[in-house]
Amino acid sequence: MILSCSHVSKSFGTDVVLNDISFHIEENEKTAIVGINGAGKSTLLKIIVGELSSDQGSVTLSRGKTIGYLAQHQDLTSHQTIYEELLEVKRDILAMEERIRSLEIEMQNARGQELDQMFQTYTRLTHQFELENGYGCQSEIIGVLKGLGFSEEDFGREISTLSGGQKTRVSLGKLLLSRPDIILLDEPTNHLDMSSIAWLETYLLNYRGAVIIVAHDRYFLDKVVTKIVELDQGQAMVFQGSYTTYSQKKAQVREARMKAYLNQQHEIRRQEEVIAKLKSFNREKSIRRAESREKMLAKIEVLEKPAEVNDEMALRLEPDITSGNDVMTVRNLSKSFGSNHLFSRIDIDIKRGERVAVIGDNGTGKTTLLKIINQMLPADTGQITLGARVHIGYYDQDHQVLHMEKTLFDELQDTYPGLNNTRIRNVLAAFLFTGDDVFKRVGDLSGGERGRVSLAKLMLSNANFLILDEPTNHLDITSKEILEQALNQYTGTVLYVSHDRYFINRTATRILELTGETFINYIGNYDYYLEKRELMNQLYTADSQPDSVLPSGNTAPNAPSGLTPGRMASSDAGSHTAQDPDDAGLDSGKPTLKQDWKSQKEEQARQRKRQNALKKTEAQIASLEERDAALDQQLTQPDIATDVGKLMEIHKEKEDIKERLEQLYEEWEALAEEE
Repeated sequence: MILSCSHVSKSFGTDVVLNDISFHIEENEKTAIVGINGAGKSTLLKIIVGELSSDQGSVTLSRGKTIGYLAQHQDLTSHQTIYEELLEVKRDILAMEERIRSLEIEMQNARGQELDQMFQTYTRLTHQFELENGYGCQSEIIGVLKGLGFSEEDFGREISTLSGGQKTRVSLGKLLLSRPDIILLDEPTNHLDMSSIAWLETYLLNYRGAVIIVAHDRYFLDKVVTKIVELDQGQAMVFQGSYTTYSQKKAQVREARMKAYLNQQHEIRRQEEVIAKLKSFNREKSIRRAESREKMLAKIEVLEKPAEVNDEMALRLEPDITSGNDVMTVRNLSKSFGSNHLFSRIDIDIKRGERVAVIGDNGTGKTTLLKIINQMLPADTGQITLGARVHIGYYDQDHQVLHMEKTLFDELQDTYPGLNNTRIRNVLAAFLFTGDDVFKRVGDLSGGERGRVSLAKLMLSNANFLILDEPTNHLDITSKEILEQALNQYTGTVLYVSHDRYFINRTATRILELTGETFINYIGNYDYYLEKRELMNQLYTADSQPDSVLPSGNTAPNAPSGLTPGRMASSDAGSHTAQDPDDAGLDSGKPTLKQDWKSQKEEQARQRKRQNALKKTEAQIASLEERDAALDQQLTQPDIATDVGKLMEIHKEKEDIKERLEQLYEEWEALAEEE
């Protein structure tokens, strides 16, 4: 064990963020901390590194171990270049190299014992230099910089000129090069493109140290981590395995907890009914049994009801009208910014019902393409034609479609003046804005909250062509899953830019990769793209040679079905083949389903028989008790009181009733015990 968190608690005022959190990290273990926004993930990381103090509990780091931390936001202030900034991490190795070179010169003129001492020092230093990869130091720096998406032209850029995202990448590079025993990363993939994320996955998988990650990138987590620490309502639960394994186990655990809670509540109600019934029998033995049951019931440790998943957005996207089959046609589109050529002479066709993901490295022009389609930027050349009855709904990653000075309520009311106050409040509540939250200024919201407001506006738009720019940015995993479900059920058309590979894999029916100033078309999801990417890039490279240029829209020779290299990104709706239920292995489940159905029917029959027996027994008890009361009434009558024969007859009947009631009480209690 290299790190231990023991009974850690943290509150901010009356808001309990962490409550008695305990877990440990083994050497070289890769762990993710997950939970909804506000669950306390970043707070826990800050407590681990000592930036925040806990109210209770302790964090223990093994003796002699080092820890490194990358926060979500970095504000590097330096006049050094990117390369020089990373070189600082290797300052000790560079100083060692300078000392080695100095000794080499000094030893040329040394003699005797002095030379022996110098040689011993030289041998020790060169051995240490080799152990610390001194000879590969500069190659390592270049490899990390390129892996994180910096080109060689960027190496000379001054830190002070970089954007926030670029500074975060520099800080990540410095952290990786420093090689601490434990790395803590808070949303490390936020400012990385797909190539850089894939590189970071490989780097962390091979990292000789422990890694703790807070991230909403499920694909990234699936690739890297082997343990999940989930924070939920201040509590922590540890799951072994990948994110997908955790997700499955989490559902099973919650289902089991809910089942246990419902079963216990059912048993409590049943015992209360039995107690009430026993007391109603109004006999000493039954009352004693009722009191005994009451004592047992009081000792039961009542299970808490599992928290309802009431922190989920209620997102339902549905177009008001159906568009024509041809949703959008793009011809000969080009865009440059000075000498930076993003794309040239591209052709795209989008058909109704498609969910098309646009992917590519940072700076290739993905967001620019969406802005041109939305007429927020002019194209250099080309034409964009929307089909019949196409209504666009646009989601902007920077939320420029929101008005920062307005309240949430006004933002929706001004956009949709036909909505009444109740409808606006209901929609905002569906996106987790309740009470006075609706009067917050948009400018005062977090990135995730602004994303939810943009999604609320999108839902109300009833658009049939959604254009989304990084829709999952700042959304927690739960919200991402809700958005995935909404898009998969959406009957309109979707074109979106995203670097969230898990999201793409779950939602895309087609992928357009923007590379080399043009698009390569993949008719499938992200897994299909990964399978065919290398082949397609080889085909595209071959087709780009002067002797083998294809006419726009043609498929490369021998290109596999479903793939289209070159300029034309054409739809192939209808090329998908539905899977036959028998092929999906459903036949193999039929006997099991039949057996389950038979067992269920048998249990239902048994319960009906038990309920009928209970009712019959209760009716007999009621009838006999009623007869016993009638006999008591007869005993008070003067003519019977003086009739010895009649009295003996009544007493005999009462004894028989008592004996029969005792039997029925026992039968009723036995039936009540059955479940």
